[in-house]
Amino acid sequence: MPLPSSRTHGADVAVVGAGAAGLYAALCAARERARVVLISATPLAQTASYWAQGGLAAALAADDSFELHLRDTETAGRALVRRSAAEILVREAPDCVRDLQALGVRFDADRFGQLALGLEGGHSVRRVVHAGGSATGRRVVRQLSALVAEEPLISVLEGARAQALWRSEDRCRGLICDDGRVIGARAVVIATGGAAALWARTTNPPGSQGLGMLLAHAAGAALADLELLQFHPTAVIGVRGREGFLVTEAIRGEGATLHDATGERFVDELAPRDEVSRAIQARLQETGARSVGLDMRAIDPAHFPNVVAALRDAGLDPARELIPVAPAAHYMMGGIVTDLDARSTVQGLYAVGEASCTGLHGANRLASNSLSECFVFARRSVTDALSRPRIRTAPPTPGEIEALSELPAPARADAATREALWRDAGIVRSREGLSRLLKAPHLLARLIARCALERTESRGAHLRIEHPDRDPSLDHRHVIVEDAESISWQTWS
Repeated sequence: MPLPSSRTHGADVAVVGAGAAGLYAALCAARERARVVLISATPLAQTASYWAQGGLAAALAADDSFELHLRDTETAGRALVRRSAAEILVREAPDCVRDLQALGVRFDADRFGQLALGLEGGHSVRRVVHAGGSATGRRVVRQLSALVAEEPLISVLEGARAQALWRSEDRCRGLICDDGRVIGARAVVIATGGAAALWARTTNPPGSQGLGMLLAHAAGAALADLELLQFHPTAVIGVRGREGFLVTEAIRGEGATLHDATGERFVDELAPRDEVSRAIQARLQETGARSVGLDMRAIDPAHFPNVVAALRDAGLDPARELIPVAPAAHYMMGGIVTDLDARSTVQGLYAVGEASCTGLHGANRLASNSLSECFVFARRSVTDALSRPRIRTAPPTPGEIEALSELPAPARADAATREALWRDAGIVRSREGLSRLLKAPHLLARLIARCALERTESRGAHLRIEHPDRDPSLDHRHVIVEDAESISWQTWS
């Protein structure tokens, strides 16, 4: 741990991560006249959220309702969704869409000026809001980044990485960056994204390796549901420079179809992601092929310009040929345990977005609920944090520095660990493979294996060869990691 430098920042709220959740949390805090320090490992507008092709799920249509959106969320989550979290998401998502519009985000509209709502897998009606078709993440992050850069109450530390959380008197009081800068704050919000890049084949950028989860866990925060990693069915495969490039589910919602090597359609393309991914994987194992074909030839290229352009840059013409796709690690339903106001089990520490685990997604995330979750729970985290009494935010003493829990080494997984996770904690899992992972050098890989071994059933994104059926006794039961040695179960409602 480098000694604290003279560069010390005091803030009401410190936000770690500048994706959609982190940017919105910072802006919500600034609107309440709070001082914010935003820590971004990359330049603004270059985070994982920038590449998000999905949209925001919200019940906005005349033929939609709170009850329908809630039902679809719970159906996708396979009796593991925390109903109270889902109710909050469904109830507050429409207002977050309106707030983003007020902040200058321009969502796609039809010729009458009404929001153009998309249909994605697992949804019973059209309810997904997009910006620029499949460029939603880019449009939203770019606009929020511009607002953050202009806001005098927000100090942005680009190229900075949180190295340790400062915990004193049983609460989080700030953090220390890898260059020794100290940030004291009333509240710290972890918004660092997920861990899908721990798997060798992934749709995520290389940095998505669960660093925020490790940071919080080192400070004593509980983690949950680490075994529940969603695989996206349609990631490009075998194309140099585009390996793992995600072809948005919205394209299947507009009529694109999946075909095996013989040309046969073999799956309902709009079934929940876990079903489509397993069907593709099974067909690949049966045939020995590396990919199936995504037929986009009937899709208007103007509706998905960035996807079409990226494919054409890679030498693929979706207007003339099938696109080779296969499943890839995409989204972790597990993360830092939080309550309905995004509070972790450590006082003063919050988590939002994919770094968190509210129980909203259950065992299989409903498409586009995640971006809505970023905004709904980011706003709730800030509202709760600023309602708390002010605390001392002076720099930590030398004794407190010595007691800091740093990120465990290695913080990033090497290629061998990533290959091991893909092989042993992939779409289909076995006791033998998961047991091998218990010897992995990376802490999060070992914890993922421990949680997966605990869940002796198949549910949603988690498929165990030895336990092919769902165990009803585990409905709404979540695997909790309190420390490296302690695994327990909790029921959430």
